[in-house]
Amino acid sequence: VAEGECFVIRHGYKLALPASSKFNLTEPFLTFKGKRGEKVRRFQYTAIDDATRVRALKVYEKHTQANAINFIDHIIEKFPFRIREVRTDNGHEFQAKFHWHVEDLGIRHAYIKRGTPQLNGKVERSHRSDQQEFYQLLSYKGDVDLEAKLDEWERFYNFARPHGAHNGQTPYEALRDKHSNNESVPQVRLGYVAQMLNQVVSRHNLTSALHY
Repeated sequence: VAEGECFVIRHGYKLALPASSKFNLTEPFLTFKGKRGEKVRRFQYTAIDDATRVRALKVYEKHTQANAINFIDHIIEKFPFRIREVRTDNGHEFQAKFHWHVEDLGIRHAYIKRGTPQLNGKVERSHRSDQQEFYQLLSYKGDVDLEAKLDEWERFYNFARPHGAHNGQTPYEALRDKHSNNESVPQVRLGYVAQMLNQVVSRHNLTSALHY
């Protein structure tokens, strides 16, 4: 798998310094083999919350400002908290149209300085997980199938996969506990979080359903 494009998001309370995605990854895109043996190139866009590791993933044929705007709209609808800040690299897909679209939504858009690999840790680790636990097990059968399986992998990552950074909790369990213990942070739709966690009857059931 490749580096893809990544937003790092910060929701409405003080967090540690966010990470970046762009640097120190080996390839700029996903490469698959099509039905006739041709190369198929796709870009994975990733949004990761710095505090909880909650992620959103989506694959596009190209990395353009239009796709970046589509993705930011997607994650605003998807995440159960208000996004305060988005950090990206200086890629062409994150320039004026994208920048002002984000700012007009009331979200701060910040660029990460070039040559700062120390900001890459969380994203690099999440992309390694994508490579080792998803893409190397995947047989590419077309974009519709890829999107369905990527959505399944995203749900597994967020709701069922234990994370060492959270002492074995999943990102959404960490989100639930973080906000349940902080009454001064009203932005999270805790009902939504509880509903989604309840949909995952057990980690075993979701893990057993994860076939590529």
